[in-house]
Amino acid sequence: MRDFWISCGHHLLDRGPGGGLVATDEFLKAYFIRPELMPPPDACALERKLHAALLAQPRRPVEAADVSAIADPDARENWQFVLAFRELLLRHQTLEAAYLALMRGGAVTLPPLFVNQLTHVILRNALDGCDDPFVLRAGELFFRPQRIMLNQQSVTAADEEWIASTNPQPATPLLSLLEISADGQIEVMDDANAVSYWRRSDMFDLGLEFSVGRRGPAALAEAMTRWIKHLLSVDVTIEPLAELRDARFTWYVGLDSEATRIGDRLWNDECLDDNVAGRVMALFRLAFSDHTAIIEGRMNEPVYLILAASPDRILRMKPQNLVTGLPVKHLEAAS
Repeated sequence: MRDFWISCGHHLLDRGPGGGLVATDEFLKAYFIRPELMPPPDACALERKLHAALLAQPRRPVEAADVSAIADPDARENWQFVLAFRELLLRHQTLEAAYLALMRGGAVTLPPLFVNQLTHVILRNALDGCDDPFVLRAGELFFRPQRIMLNQQSVTAADEEWIASTNPQPATPLLSLLEISADGQIEVMDDANAVSYWRRSDMFDLGLEFSVGRRGPAALAEAMTRWIKHLLSVDVTIEPLAELRDARFTWYVGLDSEATRIGDRLWNDECLDDNVAGRVMALFRLAFSDHTAIIEGRMNEPVYLILAASPDRILRMKPQNLVTGLPVKHLEAAS
């Protein structure tokens, strides 16, 4: 089987009996060796001591006073965040269970960087064995912001970090350890170059055409189907739509903040002007294979999924909405 997304660190994790990912010392150490946590030459003795102790024992208890005593305020904040992330992972049997607990707990206090990295490695697990590079590329929308590029009749999603810089900085704990060239140009994935995804999956340098009827929306539908099955143990089918016509808009999930605002307006029977409607990048209809999984009263009603870009054409997908916003009875992570 071909590997992909090595930078997420999935090979450092164990798997539980149910297929969920289990945190290991090696995975935790990958965070402690991040540049943000490596003590500089002028770091105080307490910071150096804490760092050395956690490299030796990644699960070692750390008191709040141990962190608050660090002299540098930026270092203190970095340690507070990474230790909160560590505690989240260690409180739960699997990373999937930790993710669901985080998303169901109300306000998410972890920085988006940690949430995206957790999403990255869980989706890698959900897509394990997938041999379609288009589905894998579409999966990048789950954890990496995309810039929407319009060219006549085509719509392309390109990695925002790659577009913003000709020398993108590593965004995952292990990418800096990989010997991968950072030069190159965005090219759009097609049948001819799709095979190259296997060797460049950690560079995020391929664009994905997202026009209606093309491979992008269908590939994202497959990635979302696998995500829901993996995290909720619910079988669904997701169909890309060209438009909403005569639809009973009784249940919807916005796949990002902008889409949620648009969905709210449609729910209230408000008309969308051309500017707002033009931000909708994709529409989907979700159906449940097992109606016993649906909450009572929603058996025969379709669920619509909306994906939209911001006014500046940035798409920031929130895949957590798929596991908190669907009308299902039981929300059970893989364990």
